[in-house]
Amino acid sequence: MPARIYRPARTATQSGWARTDEWVLEFEPEQPRRIEPLMGYTASADTRAQVRMTFPTAEAAAAYCERNGLAYTLFRPREPRRRRAAYADNFSYARKQPWTH
Repeated sequence: MPARIYRPARTATQSGWARTDEWVLEFEPEQPRRIEPLMGYTASADTRAQVRMTFPTAEAAAAYCERNGLAYTLFRPREPRRRRAAYADNFSYARKQPWTH
């Protein structure tokens, strides 16, 4: 069963950067999920799908997989563009371009 190593993205309701620097190792499901006929719940006999481990770096997660003989795929994230300027800089006297509507 291959594993996925990735860094989770922020949710849409978050504005901070907390918990975005850790790497997550999750196992891909071996079997597709099925609908339980009695209650209608989504069920699975795959217990590894419930395992989610976090690591400080991608290299630590990859080393864990190699030590335990697990096949893995590493997904490197695209780095988000961070805003360099503050809103107050739009009205600064030292601004190089004139501010117009």
